[in-house]
Amino acid sequence: MSICAAYNGLALHSPKAESFRGLISSNFINRIQVRPAPYSPSLHLSGPFKFGKERCHLISASATPTVECSKTSFRSKNPEDITVLVVGSTGYIGNFVVKELVERGFNVIAIARERSGIRGRNDKDKTSEMLNGANVCFSDVTQLDVLEKSLAERVVSVDVVVSCLASRNGGVKDSWKIDYEATKNSLVAGRKSGASHFVLLSAICVQKPLLEFQRAKLKFEAELMKEAEQDAGFTYSIVRPTAFFKSLGGQVDLVKDGKPYVMFGDGKLCACKPISEPDLASFIADCVLSENKINQVLPIGGPGKALTPLEQGQILFRLLGKEPKFLKVPIEIMDFAIGVLDFLVKIFPSLEDAAEFGKIGRYYAAESMLVWDPETGEYSAEKTPSYGKDTLEEFFDKVLREGMAGQELGEQTIF
Repeated sequence: MSICAAYNGLALHSPKAESFRGLISSNFINRIQVRPAPYSPSLHLSGPFKFGKERCHLISASATPTVECSKTSFRSKNPEDITVLVVGSTGYIGNFVVKELVERGFNVIAIARERSGIRGRNDKDKTSEMLNGANVCFSDVTQLDVLEKSLAERVVSVDVVVSCLASRNGGVKDSWKIDYEATKNSLVAGRKSGASHFVLLSAICVQKPLLEFQRAKLKFEAELMKEAEQDAGFTYSIVRPTAFFKSLGGQVDLVKDGKPYVMFGDGKLCACKPISEPDLASFIADCVLSENKINQVLPIGGPGKALTPLEQGQILFRLLGKEPKFLKVPIEIMDFAIGVLDFLVKIFPSLEDAAEFGKIGRYYAAESMLVWDPETGEYSAEKTPSYGKDTLEEFFDKVLREGMAGQELGEQTIF
């Protein structure tokens, strides 16, 4: 899931902390011109961010593409004549994206692991069934040579790469392995197969990079932009969504069972414009052909006003016909826990991820998933674009009737 919009689903799971589980999950899932010339890779690893070599392995590409790519614009073709390569296809958002692209008539190649899903529970047959309509290619995005070989064996030219890759848990090493390295692999392999456009599912929270996965995402974003600057035949669209619906559903069952809605501080610290998974998939699919989305960073939220945790809780109580009952937790509790973990990690390096998870929890308890306005130094609901038709209230109503089946957080679980 990416964390944020694609990490927007991390949650606390502990039988001793039911209330906190719902609260943290609520804030977690809380993501041109073309010219005739042979491809010459211009991917550079320079940029405004500096990282240790152990977390940033350099990746290079062959100077000659496997597939000679025609530089006539693919945007003039019919969808069935456009090949879209989707990586991260079995992830929560990736699955919706594949479905949307197939429904629009694109020729979709979906890259998947041989064992996909939560803890690898899906075999090849199950994965192929889930990605029905797409040409499923079983490969490994974490190994560039394996990915390149898989695509070369298909002897097909790729027009567009759509990346929905995201770290499974937001840990330090996993963030760099997936959010940077694997995503970079998909760009290098895609370009080698002829791709001239790259759609990246990033996350709106990278605006204030305090976490490792955010830094990894930003490093790749910078290199993607650099590639387009140096090759006029290549374009990109960077999608930064706000919170997903499922990230805000963690407390539905708790409130339904009579427990209070838990929030940090006064419940107004972290607002968002939640967007449904189908609406986000539709927006990402728009980026494949829309010329007004070329070479842009595209923050996106769902329809309606921005909602604070307090307002989200009020919606739930209204739907249930219950008197609102809130439990306000001082955010300083998380600050204390983070301080302890930061101290312990100096003694026990193996606790590095635990310390990072604490910081992730603190971030989503305090930071809004809205566009950051540098002029005012505040988050702006007005400057956060809206898209789609699905509302959080409709989602809550459905979950109250049908439950959270299919909305499991799975590997995006912290504890």
